[in-house]
Amino acid sequence: MNMKRRKLFLLGPVIVAVIVAVSLLIVSTTSAADPKVFRLKIQSAYPRGDLSMELLKDFATAAEKRSNGRLKIAVFAAPEIVTFEQLFEATQRGTLDMLHAAGTFWGGIVPVGEIEFGIPYGFKIPEARSYPEAAEIIRRFFFESGFADILREEYAKHGLHWLEIHTYGLVPFVVATKPIRTCEDLKGVKIRDEGIWTKWHNMVGARGTTSVAPEDTYMGLKLGSLDASQWDVSCITGLKWHEVAPYWIRGEENDTAVGHILVNMKAWNSLPADLKEALRGAAEDYWKITIDAYDKEMKIVGDMVKGGKVIEVWLDQDCIDKHAEAAYKLWDELASGDAACAKAIQLIKEWRGIK
Repeated sequence: MNMKRRKLFLLGPVIVAVIVAVSLLIVSTTSAADPKVFRLKIQSAYPRGDLSMELLKDFATAAEKRSNGRLKIAVFAAPEIVTFEQLFEATQRGTLDMLHAAGTFWGGIVPVGEIEFGIPYGFKIPEARSYPEAAEIIRRFFFESGFADILREEYAKHGLHWLEIHTYGLVPFVVATKPIRTCEDLKGVKIRDEGIWTKWHNMVGARGTTSVAPEDTYMGLKLGSLDASQWDVSCITGLKWHEVAPYWIRGEENDTAVGHILVNMKAWNSLPADLKEALRGAAEDYWKITIDAYDKEMKIVGDMVKGGKVIEVWLDQDCIDKHAEAAYKLWDELASGDAACAKAIQLIKEWRGIK
Protein backbone atom coordinates (compact mmCIF):
# COMPACT_ATOMS: atom_id res chain seq x y z
CA MET A 1 0.00 0.00 0.00
CA ASN A 2 1.61 3.27 -1.08
CA MET A 3 1.98 6.18 1.33
CA LYS A 4 -0.97 8.19 -0.11
CA ARG A 5 -3.42 5.31 0.22
CA ARG A 6 -2.15 4.52 3.71
CA LYS A 7 -2.87 8.10 4.85
CA LEU A 8 -6.41 7.99 3.40
CA PHE A 9 -7.02 4.66 5.08
CA LEU A 10 -5.93 6.04 8.44
CA LEU A 11 -7.98 9.25 8.04
CA GLY A 12 -11.21 7.42 7.11
CA PRO A 13 -12.47 6.74 10.66
CA VAL A 14 -11.64 10.29 11.69
CA ILE A 15 -13.65 11.72 8.80
CA VAL A 16 -16.62 9.48 9.63
CA ALA A 17 -16.47 10.53 13.28
CA VAL A 18 -16.45 14.20 12.33
CA ILE A 19 -19.42 13.73 9.98
CA VAL A 20 -21.39 11.94 12.71
CA ALA A 21 -20.58 14.62 15.28
CA VAL A 22 -21.59 17.43 12.93
CA SER A 23 -24.84 15.63 12.09
CA LEU A 24 -25.69 15.21 15.77
CA LEU A 25 -24.91 18.86 16.39
CA ILE A 26 -27.22 19.92 13.56
CA VAL A 27 -30.03 17.70 14.88
CA SER A 28 -29.51 18.99 18.43
CA THR A 29 -29.44 22.62 17.31
CA THR A 30 -32.53 22.17 15.17
CA SER A 31 -34.43 20.53 18.04
CA ALA A 32 -33.47 23.29 20.44
CA ALA A 33 -34.44 25.98 17.97
CA ASP A 34 -37.67 24.31 16.92
CA PRO A 35 -39.28 22.66 20.01
CA LYS A 36 -42.69 21.03 19.85
CA VAL A 37 -45.63 23.41 19.57
CA PHE A 38 -48.86 22.42 21.33
CA ARG A 39 -52.04 23.60 19.62
CA LEU A 40 -55.07 23.64 21.90
CA LYS A 41 -58.74 24.54 21.46
CA ILE A 42 -60.81 26.28 24.12
CA GLN A 43 -64.52 27.06 23.90
CA SER A 44 -66.49 29.31 26.18
CA ALA A 45 -69.97 28.54 27.46
CA TYR A 46 -70.86 32.10 26.46
CA PRO A 47 -71.67 33.73 23.13
CA ARG A 48 -69.84 36.51 21.30
CA GLY A 49 -70.49 39.77 23.09
CA ASP A 50 -70.07 38.28 26.56
CA LEU A 51 -67.15 40.10 28.17
CA SER A 52 -65.33 37.13 29.67
CA MET A 53 -65.58 35.27 26.36
CA GLU A 54 -64.16 38.19 24.41
CA LEU A 55 -61.28 38.45 26.88
CA LEU A 56 -60.20 34.85 26.21
CA LYS A 57 -58.07 36.15 23.35
CA ASP A 58 -55.90 37.77 26.04
CA PHE A 59 -55.59 34.42 27.83
CA ALA A 60 -54.41 32.85 24.56
CA THR A 61 -51.93 35.68 24.00
CA ALA A 62 -50.57 35.34 27.55
CA ALA A 63 -50.13 31.57 27.11
CA GLU A 64 -48.23 32.02 23.86
CA LYS A 65 -45.99 34.69 25.39
CA ARG A 66 -45.26 32.75 28.57
CA SER A 67 -44.45 29.59 26.58
CA ASN A 68 -42.20 31.38 24.05
CA GLY A 69 -44.61 30.45 21.28
CA ARG A 70 -44.99 26.78 22.19
CA LEU A 71 -48.64 27.10 23.33
CA LYS A 72 -51.04 28.24 20.66
CA ILE A 73 -54.67 28.39 21.75
CA ALA A 74 -57.60 28.76 19.34
CA VAL A 75 -60.57 30.47 21.03
CA PHE A 76 -64.24 29.72 20.26
CA ALA A 77 -67.54 31.02 21.63
CA ALA A 78 -70.77 29.10 22.22
CA PRO A 79 -72.11 27.50 20.13
CA GLU A 80 -69.31 27.58 17.51
CA ILE A 81 -68.13 24.00 18.12
CA VAL A 82 -70.70 22.66 20.61
CA THR A 83 -73.61 24.14 22.55
CA PHE A 84 -72.88 25.11 26.14
CA GLU A 85 -74.91 22.08 27.35
CA GLN A 86 -72.46 19.80 25.49
CA LEU A 87 -69.34 21.64 26.61
CA PHE A 88 -68.48 19.52 29.65
CA GLU A 89 -68.71 16.19 27.82
CA ALA A 90 -66.93 17.53 24.74
CA THR A 91 -63.96 18.51 26.90
CA GLN A 92 -64.02 15.17 28.73
CA ARG A 93 -63.89 13.35 25.37
CA GLY A 94 -61.14 15.55 23.95
CA THR A 95 -63.22 17.20 21.23
CA LEU A 96 -62.05 20.34 23.02
CA ASP A 97 -58.84 20.66 25.03
CA MET A 98 -60.28 23.25 27.43
CA LEU A 99 -63.54 24.84 28.44
CA HIS A 100 -64.31 28.27 29.86
CA ALA A 101 -67.44 28.37 31.98
CA ALA A 102 -68.74 28.34 35.55
CA GLY A 103 -69.29 25.49 37.98
CA THR A 104 -72.99 26.24 38.35
CA PHE A 105 -73.54 24.83 34.84
CA TRP A 106 -72.24 21.43 35.98
CA GLY A 107 -73.88 21.35 39.42
CA GLY A 108 -75.83 18.22 38.51
CA ILE A 109 -72.53 16.43 37.73
CA VAL A 110 -70.11 18.11 40.16
CA PRO A 111 -72.31 19.50 42.96
CA VAL A 112 -69.51 21.53 44.55
CA GLY A 113 -69.40 23.56 41.34
CA GLU A 114 -72.44 25.45 42.62
CA ILE A 115 -70.40 26.65 45.59
CA GLU A 116 -67.40 27.42 43.40
CA PHE A 117 -69.50 29.77 41.23
CA GLY A 118 -70.88 31.43 44.34
CA ILE A 119 -73.99 30.14 46.05
CA PRO A 120 -76.56 32.80 47.01
CA TYR A 121 -75.06 35.08 49.68
CA GLY A 122 -71.83 33.06 49.64
CA PHE A 123 -69.56 35.75 48.24
CA LYS A 124 -70.87 38.88 49.95
CA ILE A 125 -67.84 40.77 51.27
CA PRO A 126 -69.10 43.78 53.25
CA GLU A 127 -65.60 44.72 54.46
CA ALA A 128 -64.37 45.28 50.87
CA ARG A 129 -64.26 48.89 49.71
CA SER A 130 -64.42 48.01 46.01
CA TYR A 131 -65.20 45.19 43.63
CA PRO A 132 -61.48 44.45 42.90
CA GLU A 133 -60.78 44.25 46.63
CA ALA A 134 -63.71 41.85 47.14
CA ALA A 135 -62.50 39.69 44.26
CA GLU A 136 -59.01 39.42 45.75
CA ILE A 137 -60.42 38.47 49.16
CA ILE A 138 -62.39 35.69 47.46
CA ARG A 139 -59.32 34.52 45.52
CA ARG A 140 -57.35 34.18 48.74
CA PHE A 141 -60.15 32.07 50.16
CA PHE A 142 -59.94 29.67 47.21
CA PHE A 143 -56.18 29.15 47.38
CA GLU A 144 -55.46 29.52 51.11
CA SER A 145 -58.37 27.60 52.64
CA GLY A 146 -57.99 24.37 50.68
CA PHE A 147 -61.10 25.01 48.57
CA ALA A 148 -59.09 24.88 45.31
CA ASP A 149 -57.77 21.44 46.34
CA ILE A 150 -61.34 20.17 46.80
CA LEU A 151 -62.28 21.45 43.34
CA ARG A 152 -59.25 19.85 41.64
CA GLU A 153 -60.07 16.54 43.27
CA GLU A 154 -63.76 16.63 42.27
CA TYR A 155 -63.20 17.63 38.63
CA ALA A 156 -60.37 15.10 38.27
CA LYS A 157 -62.94 12.35 38.95
CA HIS A 158 -64.46 13.37 35.60
CA GLY A 159 -61.22 13.46 33.62
CA LEU A 160 -60.75 17.23 33.87
CA HIS A 161 -58.00 19.33 35.41
CA TRP A 162 -59.23 22.42 37.28
CA LEU A 163 -56.79 25.09 36.16
CA GLU A 164 -57.78 28.48 37.58
CA ILE A 165 -60.57 30.91 38.41
CA HIS A 166 -61.73 34.13 36.82
CA THR A 167 -64.35 36.67 37.84
CA TYR A 168 -67.61 38.02 36.39
CA GLY A 169 -68.20 41.05 38.58
CA LEU A 170 -71.49 41.46 40.45
CA VAL A 171 -73.67 38.35 40.01
CA PRO A 172 -76.55 37.82 39.80
CA PHE A 173 -76.78 40.91 37.64
CA VAL A 174 -80.55 40.81 37.11
CA VAL A 175 -82.29 42.79 34.37
CA ALA A 176 -86.07 42.83 34.07
CA THR A 177 -88.79 44.09 31.78
CA LYS A 178 -90.59 45.68 34.75
CA PRO A 179 -89.53 47.13 38.12
CA ILE A 180 -89.28 44.62 40.99
CA ARG A 181 -89.10 46.16 44.45
CA THR A 182 -90.86 43.66 46.70
CA CYS A 183 -91.25 39.91 46.91
CA GLU A 184 -94.85 40.50 45.92
CA ASP A 185 -93.56 42.02 42.67
CA LEU A 186 -91.35 38.95 42.24
CA LYS A 187 -94.22 36.45 42.38
CA GLY A 188 -94.60 34.58 39.10
CA VAL A 189 -91.73 36.41 37.40
CA LYS A 190 -90.22 34.20 34.68
CA ILE A 191 -86.49 34.59 35.27
CA ARG A 192 -83.68 32.91 33.39
CA ASP A 193 -81.14 31.52 35.86
CA GLU A 194 -78.14 29.23 36.21
CA GLY A 195 -78.04 26.11 38.34
CA ILE A 196 -79.18 26.35 41.94
CA TRP A 197 -80.12 30.01 41.49
CA THR A 198 -83.29 28.74 39.80
CA LYS A 199 -84.33 26.98 43.00
CA TRP A 200 -83.38 29.99 45.10
CA HIS A 201 -85.52 32.40 43.09
CA ASN A 202 -88.39 29.93 43.17
CA MET A 203 -88.13 29.85 46.99
CA VAL A 204 -88.90 33.59 47.08
CA GLY A 205 -91.79 33.41 44.62
CA ALA A 206 -90.32 33.64 41.10
CA ARG A 207 -90.60 31.06 38.31
CA GLY A 208 -86.94 30.41 37.54
CA THR A 209 -85.82 28.49 34.48
CA THR A 210 -82.46 27.30 33.16
CA SER A 211 -83.78 26.15 29.79
CA VAL A 212 -82.97 29.32 27.83
CA ALA A 213 -79.52 29.62 26.26
CA PRO A 214 -77.83 33.01 26.75
CA GLU A 215 -77.79 33.64 23.01
CA ASP A 216 -81.61 33.25 22.99
CA THR A 217 -82.29 35.42 26.03
CA TYR A 218 -82.63 38.78 24.26
CA MET A 219 -85.54 37.49 22.17
CA GLY A 220 -87.08 35.78 25.19
CA LEU A 221 -87.15 39.09 27.04
CA LYS A 222 -88.40 40.93 23.97
CA LEU A 223 -91.23 38.50 23.21
CA GLY A 224 -92.34 38.01 26.83
CA SER A 225 -91.40 34.37 27.34
CA LEU A 226 -89.03 35.80 29.97
CA ASP A 227 -89.63 38.67 32.40
CA ALA A 228 -86.08 38.82 33.74
CA SER A 229 -82.66 37.22 33.46
CA GLN A 230 -79.52 37.04 35.49
CA TRP A 231 -76.05 37.26 33.94
CA ASP A 232 -73.10 39.55 34.52
CA VAL A 233 -72.68 43.21 33.58
CA SER A 234 -71.96 42.31 29.95
CA CYS A 235 -75.66 41.51 29.56
CA ILE A 236 -75.89 45.29 29.19
CA THR A 237 -72.54 46.39 27.81
CA GLY A 238 -72.12 43.51 25.37
CA LEU A 239 -75.37 41.62 24.85
CA LYS A 240 -77.63 44.72 25.04
CA TRP A 241 -80.42 43.06 27.02
CA HIS A 242 -81.29 46.43 28.58
CA GLU A 243 -82.80 47.43 25.23
CA VAL A 244 -85.72 45.12 26.04
CA ALA A 245 -85.27 44.81 29.83
CA PRO A 246 -84.15 48.21 31.14
CA TYR A 247 -84.64 47.60 34.90
CA TRP A 248 -81.53 46.59 36.87
CA ILE A 249 -82.72 44.80 40.02
CA ARG A 250 -80.38 45.28 43.00
CA GLY A 251 -80.04 43.79 46.47
CA GLU A 252 -79.57 40.06 45.99
CA GLU A 253 -76.18 39.95 44.25
CA ASN A 254 -72.89 38.51 45.45
CA ASP A 255 -69.90 40.85 45.17
CA THR A 256 -68.61 38.61 42.42
CA ALA A 257 -69.18 35.24 40.81
CA VAL A 258 -66.36 32.90 39.90
CA GLY A 259 -65.76 31.01 36.67
CA HIS A 260 -63.15 28.43 35.76
CA ILE A 261 -61.02 26.99 32.99
CA LEU A 262 -61.05 23.18 32.87
CA VAL A 263 -58.52 21.16 30.85
CA ASN A 264 -58.97 17.69 29.37
CA MET A 265 -56.82 15.52 31.65
CA LYS A 266 -55.00 13.74 28.81
CA ALA A 267 -54.21 17.09 27.20
CA TRP A 268 -52.97 18.42 30.54
CA ASN A 269 -50.79 15.38 31.21
CA SER A 270 -49.29 15.61 27.71
CA LEU A 271 -47.78 19.01 28.49
CA PRO A 272 -44.22 19.20 29.82
CA ALA A 273 -43.81 20.80 33.23
CA ASP A 274 -42.69 24.18 31.89
CA LEU A 275 -45.76 24.47 29.67
CA LYS A 276 -48.08 23.50 32.51
CA GLU A 277 -46.55 26.35 34.46
CA ALA A 278 -46.96 28.69 31.48
CA LEU A 279 -50.64 27.76 31.17
CA ARG A 280 -51.21 28.29 34.90
CA GLY A 281 -49.51 31.64 34.68
CA ALA A 282 -51.61 32.69 31.68
CA ALA A 283 -54.78 31.73 33.56
CA GLU A 284 -53.72 33.87 36.52
CA ASP A 285 -53.02 36.73 34.09
CA TYR A 286 -56.57 36.21 32.80
CA TRP A 287 -57.94 36.51 36.35
CA LYS A 288 -56.35 39.95 36.64
CA ILE A 289 -57.59 40.93 33.18
CA THR A 290 -61.19 40.03 34.09
CA ILE A 291 -61.05 42.06 37.30
CA ASP A 292 -59.89 45.17 35.46
CA ALA A 293 -62.39 44.71 32.62
CA TYR A 294 -65.45 44.08 34.80
CA ASP A 295 -64.57 46.99 37.05
CA LYS A 296 -64.54 49.28 33.98
CA GLU A 297 -67.81 47.83 32.69
CA MET A 298 -69.53 48.44 36.03
CA LYS A 299 -68.52 52.10 35.80
CA ILE A 300 -69.96 52.26 32.27
CA VAL A 301 -73.29 50.94 33.57
CA GLY A 302 -73.17 53.48 36.38
CA ASP A 303 -72.95 56.20 33.73
CA MET A 304 -75.84 54.59 31.85
CA VAL A 305 -77.95 54.76 35.02
CA LYS A 306 -77.13 58.45 35.36
CA GLY A 307 -78.10 58.96 31.72
CA GLY A 308 -81.43 57.14 32.11
CA LYS A 309 -80.58 54.28 29.72
CA VAL A 310 -80.68 51.76 32.60
CA ILE A 311 -83.08 52.09 35.55
CA GLU A 312 -81.68 50.94 38.90
CA VAL A 313 -84.31 49.39 41.23
CA TRP A 314 -83.52 48.15 44.74
CA LEU A 315 -85.42 45.36 46.50
CA ASP A 316 -86.92 46.43 49.82
CA GLN A 317 -85.34 45.16 53.04
CA ASP A 318 -88.12 42.64 53.75
CA CYS A 319 -87.51 40.95 50.38
CA ILE A 320 -83.72 41.02 50.88
CA ASP A 321 -84.19 39.30 54.25
CA LYS A 322 -86.35 36.60 52.62
CA HIS A 323 -83.65 36.06 50.00
CA ALA A 324 -81.07 35.61 52.78
CA GLU A 325 -83.26 33.14 54.69
CA ALA A 326 -83.78 31.06 51.55
CA ALA A 327 -80.05 31.19 50.75
CA TYR A 328 -78.97 29.72 54.06
CA LYS A 329 -81.53 26.91 53.72
CA LEU A 330 -79.92 26.07 50.38
CA TRP A 331 -76.48 25.99 52.00
CA ASP A 332 -77.68 23.34 54.43
CA GLU A 333 -79.34 21.33 51.67
CA LEU A 334 -76.15 21.29 49.61
CA ALA A 335 -74.06 20.30 52.62
CA SER A 336 -76.38 17.40 53.49
CA GLY A 337 -76.36 15.92 50.00
CA ASP A 338 -72.68 15.75 49.05
CA ALA A 339 -69.43 15.23 51.00
CA ALA A 340 -67.40 17.74 48.97
CA CYS A 341 -70.17 20.32 49.34
CA ALA A 342 -70.24 19.75 53.09
CA LYS A 343 -66.49 20.46 53.30
CA ALA A 344 -66.83 23.56 51.11
CA ILE A 345 -69.80 24.97 53.04
CA GLN A 346 -67.91 24.50 56.30
CA LEU A 347 -64.92 26.36 54.85
CA ILE A 348 -67.17 29.27 53.82
CA LYS A 349 -68.85 29.40 57.23
CA GLU A 350 -65.47 29.49 58.98
CA TRP A 351 -64.19 32.11 56.54
CA ARG A 352 -67.21 34.38 56.94
CA GLY A 353 -67.75 33.71 60.65
CA ILE A 354 -71.18 32.09 60.17
CA LYS A 355 -72.37 29.49 62.70
